[in-house]
Amino acid sequence: MSAFTDAERAYLREIHPMARLATVGRDGTPHVMPIGMYRLDEGTDAIDTLGRDLTTTKKWRDVVRNRQAAIVIDDVVPPFRPRGIEVRGRAEAIDGPEPVIRIHPERIVAWGLDDTGWMRNARDVEPRKS
Repeated sequence: MSAFTDAERAYLREIHPMARLATVGRDGTPHVMPIGMYRLDEGTDAIDTLGRDLTTTKKWRDVVRNRQAAIVIDDVVPPFRPRGIEVRGRAEAIDGPEPVIRIHPERIVAWGLDDTGWMRNARDVEPRKS
């Protein structure tokens, strides 16, 4: 069973031009950066973030050191209907031909993705069995 609802999976499959990735710096301060490439990895039920020269970035170093991250993907549907999803959780930096930062959901907060409108749907997620 997926950590994501049907509405959340559908939203994550859509193309959104930008998301924001948050990591924790060496001194404990948050670091938030816009990113343009991410995907739902349905095999692991995680969010993968990609990027140019990813292994040389602060966000990569933060994840290697701290193993925590969050991502927010959102947009506004006209005339003014905000919608989006925040995924917080354990993160891993996976090196290879296509390096990724993979976020395994531990907390999901979604809004505006279904008929609940502005209502937020927040919940903790049980760790997925490997």
